[in-house]
Amino acid sequence: MKPSKSIHRLIVAVIFCTGATPAAAMHISEGILTAPWAGLWFIAAVPFLYWGIREIKKRSAVAPQFKTYIALMGAAVFIISCMPIPVPVAGTCSHPCGTGLAAILVGPAPTAVLASIALTLQALFLAHGGVTTLGANIFSMGVVGAFSGYAVYVVARRVGVNALVAAFLAGLVSDWMTYASTSFILSSALHGEGSLWRMFLTIVVAFVPTQVPLGILEGILSMGAVRFIYTRIPEIIKGGAR
Repeated sequence: MKPSKSIHRLIVAVIFCTGATPAAAMHISEGILTAPWAGLWFIAAVPFLYWGIREIKKRSAVAPQFKTYIALMGAAVFIISCMPIPVPVAGTCSHPCGTGLAAILVGPAPTAVLASIALTLQALFLAHGGVTTLGANIFSMGVVGAFSGYAVYVVARRVGVNALVAAFLAGLVSDWMTYASTSFILSSALHGEGSLWRMFLTIVVAFVPTQVPLGILEGILSMGAVRFIYTRIPEIIKGGAR
């Protein structure tokens, strides 16, 4: 005698319920932002993605091996940003980003594209961040994180700072600016009738215990990676941070 369909459904339901494990949602979670705010950050991110795609195409036409190199950097951003430390009160979590390092090596606009790919894959397959909040996550990590880290590196080098120290500062600032912008994005959408800046400070303070040390660690990671590359293929860094 074959089991009925209802028994099959019951078995499947029991497996799902007993086998479920808590998820540590990364980035800004699904449903945190209302539709207007989510749409606004998509619009804000699009010009940078367009710029990045054009830059990748242009540089790949000149040097076809750039496609392989940027694919490796995309994998690095994906892996580095997959290390979550939950921050429950903020509806998101802390994690290193890797966009400061990537901006040094391939430039900030291509890094925004790499971040968008990493964040999309994480949202679709790892439940890290939401699909509707993808624009906000791209803007904070891929745009603010990449361009702030790149700017710090370039300015530091132009005033005579050692390349390794400049890389450390780029990784540090990129990480902290990512979370400052994430805090602003969340507070601007969630403050309601209350004070925007009070909400902003509340969220920033929630990030501080995890993000201060993580920013320092990301600076050290960036410094180590740049040192490794400088001793082997220094022209890569010159090609990125130009």
